[in-house]
Amino acid sequence: MSGLLTGFFSVIDQLTNFTPTEQVAATVAIVLGVLAAVWAGRYVRPRIRQRLPHRVGDVALLSGIAAILFVATVSLIVLWNKGTNAANALDQIGATAGKGFQVLFALAVAAGAYIVTGFVKTAIDRLVEEQDTISQHQSEIVYRVSQLTIYVSAGAIILGMWDVDLSGLLVGAGFLGIVVGMAARQTLGALLAGFVLMFSRPFEIGDWVEIDGEEGIVTDISIVNTRIQTFAGEYVMIPNDIVSGEKIVNKSRKGRLRIEVEVGVDYDADVERAADLAEETMKDLDEVLTVPTPKVVLKEFGDSAVTLVLRCWIDKPSARRQWRARTAIIQSVKRTFDSEGIKIPFPQQELTGREESGGFQLTGEAPVAPEPTTDGGTDDEKSAETGESEESE
Repeated sequence: MSGLLTGFFSVIDQLTNFTPTEQVAATVAIVLGVLAAVWAGRYVRPRIRQRLPHRVGDVALLSGIAAILFVATVSLIVLWNKGTNAANALDQIGATAGKGFQVLFALAVAAGAYIVTGFVKTAIDRLVEEQDTISQHQSEIVYRVSQLTIYVSAGAIILGMWDVDLSGLLVGAGFLGIVVGMAARQTLGALLAGFVLMFSRPFEIGDWVEIDGEEGIVTDISIVNTRIQTFAGEYVMIPNDIVSGEKIVNKSRKGRLRIEVEVGVDYDADVERAADLAEETMKDLDEVLTVPTPKVVLKEFGDSAVTLVLRCWIDKPSARRQWRARTAIIQSVKRTFDSEGIKIPFPQQELTGREESGGFQLTGEAPVAPEPTTDGGTDDEKSAETGESEESE
């Protein structure tokens, strides 16, 4: 093959005879033609993408530009009578490398992998549009995993084509995987938990959740951790292995949330009437759903009041809507109870006394102290002394 190229270029060099002026003019024309082709490619690319898939169009455009560069290079070699030198250079390259076809095939495999990833991306996007159960974040994870698989497979094909022994690489990768697995158990656990969360979908971005004592809005779900913005404006990152091992409370998954407000009613009040008034008051609030209807239940006998629990539902749950509904309920029920004369008592205690055995009784009168005698003692002490003298006699 190299001999044929050498003979071809030598014949061309003998047949062509250009003056220096013609050589310069032709060279300028060739260079300008290459620049014009590259410049036109920028405007042709959108039209090619409209008719062909994006990645196929990119590969076709690059192949066309590469062909133009190849033709321009050969033309310059012929123009300047450098064919023999070019053939000798190709002979030297072929003698040292001898892998020109393999290089072209490797480039073709890489281009094919690039095109296949484009088809995979299009297929995944269509599947997401047709299936509501797959989120955009999950489709991105599937695409990245598929892309990595395709590129690794293409790399293995190229290495095998170059007679690279992959068994040693596989054994080394196995030992490396064991070492990395032992050194990064927690990280790998978080990665596996991340994939589980991606497909089990206990929550999505934008949900109001409570995880591991942290409550807020989910802002991001990565393979390693989950990010939550609390209602205090703090960003909390929770590792996915902790998320998968803790209780997850999703307050916005169903699109509505029940809230409860407790209120105490005086023991002297009509509890049934108070409950009816509270229900009617909640039904008139715009912040509360009418279906399911608000309810009032009796909870307990408190220390100073009968405790009522006001239950109602709100839609599109969020912290702001929850506190707005609570505020409206408390204000409206307080206003209604005040207008209807239903008392919400303060905490109070009732103190009572009891009679102790072996002691004096509480009669309401203060005890009378014994009167002192003329000799400085008391009548009780004097009688005690008289009793002692009688006993001694």
